[in-house]
Amino acid sequence: MYTQPMLKEGSLKNKVIVVTGGGSGLGKAMSIYFLQLGARVAITSRNLEKLEKTAQELHQKTGGEVLAVACDVRQYHQVEEMLQAVLEKWGRVDGLLNNAAGNFISPTERLSAGAFDVIIDIVLKGTKNCTLAFGKHWIKEKQEQATVLNIVTTYAWTGSAYVVPSATAKAGVLAMTRSLAVEWAKYGIRFNAIAPGPFPTKGAWDRLLPGDLKEKFDFKKKIPVGRVGEHQELANLAAYLMSDFSAFVNGEVITIDGGEWLKGAGEFNMLEAIPEHMWDMLEAMIRGKKK
Repeated sequence: MYTQPMLKEGSLKNKVIVVTGGGSGLGKAMSIYFLQLGARVAITSRNLEKLEKTAQELHQKTGGEVLAVACDVRQYHQVEEMLQAVLEKWGRVDGLLNNAAGNFISPTERLSAGAFDVIIDIVLKGTKNCTLAFGKHWIKEKQEQATVLNIVTTYAWTGSAYVVPSATAKAGVLAMTRSLAVEWAKYGIRFNAIAPGPFPTKGAWDRLLPGDLKEKFDFKKKIPVGRVGEHQELANLAAYLMSDFSAFVNGEVITIDGGEWLKGAGEFNMLEAIPEHMWDMLEAMIRGKKK
């Protein structure tokens, strides 16, 4: 059930969507579903060779039109060139999915200023560059409708130790999402964000949890529903937010994490570890004290 597509066929027909970081992982999974729903999709990242292989694979898998465009989102001129390439190919753009990201775990005092900048530049500056370039184009062309969807994270609002550059950058993206949802709504541009929990991808998880760390930090134990996310579940949500079905959803951040962040936030949630027989003892002790 978790791996089933949600929307009806043709829900994104004739839409042109640009997916940054679309060559692998979650960006690739979302791109596949956009194509299956009838969209034309441009995937971007820095590695053109990898992108072109992915584009060919996606076309063979879905029969949809895919364009691979090399772009370093940290460079504004490259973003403008990427946008022009998409416009030359299809004449319009309807949606932007800011998915490109970078992250690694480290005590913050071990990070150089340059290492911190790498994450800020990809996540925050990259999202800003794409949003500004596409937004200026839509406003100039007086396009009636456009959608920006940003991938953030639940620690964008709580913060998180050991991924401070990522938390800082994602918090900025979250603020930009909510701010522009109000400011640019008059131009017909909607802004929303998704905050995913654990959706394992080989590349990202190998970098974040190398070696046997994946076994020691079993995310399933942290998630109330007892499992990690399936890529199709995220793709279903992204497609809905890109589609006209969500036309009245603007400035929203939707968490899809099985209840993970709420479990971490509740002060007494760790009491889940207490077995049933101990609750009987605790109850008897509490009743005894009341008497």
